[in-house]
Amino acid sequence: MIGVDLVSIERISKLRERFGDKALLKFLSPEEFSLVKSDTTAAGFYAAKEAISKALGIGISEQCGFMDIRLSKNERNAPSFTLSKHLIEAYGIRDMSLSITHDNGFAIAVAIIEGHKKQEPLWH
Repeated sequence: MIGVDLVSIERISKLRERFGDKALLKFLSPEEFSLVKSDTTAAGFYAAKEAISKALGIGISEQCGFMDIRLSKNERNAPSFTLSKHLIEAYGIRDMSLSITHDNGFAIAVAIIEGHKKQEPLWH
C-alpha cells in the first residue's frame, strides 16, 4: 500500500501565525513537536501523517487519528513512524517506510506499508 501527500509550507506558517504552536499540537504529539525546527519540518510531518493514513486506505478519520501515527527520526535524521496497536493488528502490518522532502515552498511525503487489511465479507 502506498500513500502520498503534498503540503504548502506557507499553509503551516499561516496556521502558526494565527494560532501559535498549539496549531501544530493538533496533529503532533509533544515528542514530535520537539523535533520540529521550522515550518518546513512541520509541513513535512503533516504531509507524512496524511500519506501514511492514505497508504492505509482510510485517511485521517475516526479509524486513524493524527495521534495514531507517531513520527520519529533516527541518528542520521531519517524519518520513520510507528502506528497504534489497533492499526497494526487490523492491517496485519509487516513493514513500513517513509520519505519526506521539501522544495520550492512545498513538503511532500511518501509512505509505503506492507500488510493486508483484514476484510469483512462483502455480503452475509
